[in-house]
Amino acid sequence: MAENEIIVAGEVVHCIGCGAAIQTVDKAKPGYTPESALNKGLESGEVYCQRCFRLRHYNEIVPVGLTDDDFLKLLSSISATDSLIVYVVDVFDVNGSLIPGLHRLVGDNPVLLVGNKVDILPASFKHKKVADWLRQRANAAGLRPIGVQLVSGKTNADVDSLLKQIEKYRDGKDVYVVGVTNVGKSTLINQIISQSTGVKDLITTSRFPGTTLDKIEIPLEDGQTLVDTPGIIQPEQMAHLLSGSELKLVTPQKMIKPKGYQLNPEQTLFLGGLGRFDYVSGDKKHGFTVYAENSLYLHRTKLENADEFYAGHVGGLLTPPESDNADKFGKLVPHEFKTTEKSDIVIEGLGWITVPAGVVVRGWAPKQVAVLIRPAMI
Repeated sequence: MAENEIIVAGEVVHCIGCGAAIQTVDKAKPGYTPESALNKGLESGEVYCQRCFRLRHYNEIVPVGLTDDDFLKLLSSISATDSLIVYVVDVFDVNGSLIPGLHRLVGDNPVLLVGNKVDILPASFKHKKVADWLRQRANAAGLRPIGVQLVSGKTNADVDSLLKQIEKYRDGKDVYVVGVTNVGKSTLINQIISQSTGVKDLITTSRFPGTTLDKIEIPLEDGQTLVDTPGIIQPEQMAHLLSGSELKLVTPQKMIKPKGYQLNPEQTLFLGGLGRFDYVSGDKKHGFTVYAENSLYLHRTKLENADEFYAGHVGGLLTPPESDNADKFGKLVPHEFKTTEKSDIVIEGLGWITVPAGVVVRGWAPKQVAVLIRPAMI
């Protein structure tokens, strides 16, 4: 127990938004709240830290001193439990959602894989095929989920089916919900709480990464517990590089409308100023399909002009990044691939481009962001 924690009736007081232990001493550490706000919260029975209060009312993030190691330490105790693990990934950013070494965190506990934000996938994406594809991706990463469920925490789509799956597999055990930052985990749990208890928006949610700072324990009817764990930070996620206004421009809020382009070899597509796609070589003109936030500006040009065009327009026509943030990203870094099957070129957190077999292509992104190839989702 830390010396600054607030104790009421023999128990540590936690923020009901992010789970951090409440304290009134250090503004830079998790759980800080002014004493006046603490007293009001204790009277109402709803105590929020200052960070969650600002996030809920102003969508404003207050930085706190919590490291990647802190998050991993909070999750390291899961392997010693006898529980069901509900592993939430973002169907828009599956590869950025994968947790390296998840099996070491969960031990021998069964894993139920949940693909969240299914509401943003195009209507042509059949859910069964997406679920099968998601299971294949999990298997390739060394995970063997006992089930796969697609849901939308935002629209409540198929959350009732998820609840049935949880009840089927937990067998009287506690449930731990895990995932990386920004996959919509807390939004999904709010839907679960709302369906179970009628209480809405209990847990703090935001499009900013790293909203939940500590484990939040929610009692279940049989005396067991549903535990919302803090999101593991993936440094390669695009979200960690962007301001709030920039993040809004790349994070889909509605169903994605695929954009098709017929490209000749040596043509380039820019995805705002954060991504670039080159059709380097191939036998003929081919069709390429971009899946990204609908308002993201896409621009086609000749490969030979691409470097000069980017230098002259990044932060302006090619936005995001915004002009005052463009220098932070530096030059885009190329990653070249030769396809042997229909594939997706993924720029983590920005979207993907579906490409045919038998072509050479390049995906470009800031050096901090992963670019990779995978079997096509559809």
